[in-house]
Parts: sequence; C-alpha cells; structure tokens
Amino acid sequence: MATAYPTFILSDKLTTEQLDFFQKHGFIHFKNFIAPKTVDAIIEASRQVERKWIKNDIKKINGVPIKYGKDLNGLPIVQRFAFINQHHQTLSGLLLDPRFTALLELAGNGARLGTEEKDGMVFNHYINGPESKFSKMGWHTDGLRDIFYGGKLNPMLNVGIHLSTQQPENGGLKIIPGTHKQNIYQMLFRKKYFLDNNPDTAEVSILPNAGDLTVHDGRLWHRVAESSVRGEQSRRRVIYVPIIAGKYAPKDENSPTVFYQRFAGIIK
Repeated sequence: MATAYPTFILSDKLTTEQLDFFQKHGFIHFKNFIAPKTVDAIIEASRQVERKWIKNDIKKINGVPIKYGKDLNGLPIVQRFAFINQHHQTLSGLLLDPRFTALLELAGNGARLGTEEKDGMVFNHYINGPESKFSKMGWHTDGLRDIFYGGKLNPMLNVGIHLSTQQPENGGLKIIPGTHKQNIYQMLFRKKYFLDNNPDTAEVSILPNAGDLTVHDGRLWHRVAESSVRGEQSRRRVIYVPIIAGKYAPKDENSPTVFYQRFAGIIK
C-alpha cells in the first residue's frame, strides 16, 4: 500500500503538470486550500444545521436520506448531511471561491459543480465510537449509479474539502489509481460493491491535513477504511461536492429517494 504521492497548490488555473497527473492517476491532492479559521467556521456552520435538523426530526433532504448516529457522549449527531450548502450561507458561500471553476477542466466540456444535483454538498462526520452509525464504507465506484439506471457513463468527480488532519491510523479514503480507465466489466465485478472493505495491494491512502482539497474520479475504485483508533482521535469531517457533466438534473423537496439510497448503510 502506497502512501506517498506528489501534492500541489490550487490557483485559478490548472497547470499542465496537474492535468497530466489527474488524467493518469484519477486523483489529485492540493495543499492548504482553506485557512484554519475557515475550517472552524465550516464546522460551526454544520453544528448549527445539525441542531436544526435534529430538533425538526428531518429524515430526508431533496429525497436523500440523512444519516444519524450517536456521538461519544451518546447524544444524537448527523453523520451524513446532504445538500448542506442549501442550508447555511457559510457553506454556500464557500462554493463561490473562483478556484472551483479551475477544477471543472478536469471533467471536460460542460462540467459544473453539482450544487443542486446528485446529493449536492455532502458533509460526512465519521467517528469510531460505541454508537456511531458511520465509520467505514466498502469498495465501490460512483459510476455504478449511471449504469444501474441505464444512462451514459458521464464523468463525475468528487471534490473533497478536508476539515480534519488525517493520520494512517485514522483509516479514511483509499483509492486504486488508474481504475477510472477500466472497462465496464472491471467496474462491475472487480470488487464486491460495499461488502468488501479489505485492503488492496494497489491502493493509495489519501492523508490530508485540515484545509486541504482533493479530487478523485468517481469511476475509481475507492473505499473508506475504519479508524484503528476509537474515541476523539478517530473523529474525521470531510465535505464532498460533485463535479458532473451531462444532462442537468436538479433535485428538490419533491424528488423521490433513488433505489440504491434506500440501503442506508451504503450511501456515500
């Protein structure tokens, strides 16, 4: 398992080196995207949304189930927020950063931030505690969604804004570089979707510091490994925003829950 790879700095235009690295490996890691005070402001904004959703017993946002769990003190927390950008101006304002526009080139012509599509801005809060409901996720590709619904396999990139510093013992995102170029058979059958969380000899561990930004192609095989430590040391927060292409398909409060999201244990 490899843990070393080059990192970059994101500006308002991608360099040839950055484009070439992403096209070859299917992921890229940018250091120091946001400052520590911005990280703190985002976490506080998520807590405000969390308190409101718990108070109002919100089950779904735009048809997407909200994943609840328990914190280390046994109190309820939201462990997976969907469309959180639509519920706090700090989070919607974050997406106005012009550097996001530079990232669209990674997905080609017609690419856009999916702020109103898929699951919008997703805020994941992992904690390895006695009553946590969200500590790991098995191998999968996001391309399966398009295949399942008989649609065209369009590019979908996951932009991760990391709010916690990641150490190897914290588990976290693991990817198999280059698998974004695999054929359909390999995409369907290389792994047992969501059931297999075993390490792969070809996997790379993504180890960001709080404030870093990563992008990985959704067609890559990837998983989220469980932290080997428990308690406060295992706490990890990360935002994901999709970059998508193809037909515009916004969601609203009347959107149905799609089939695969009825299995609460596998949604991302």
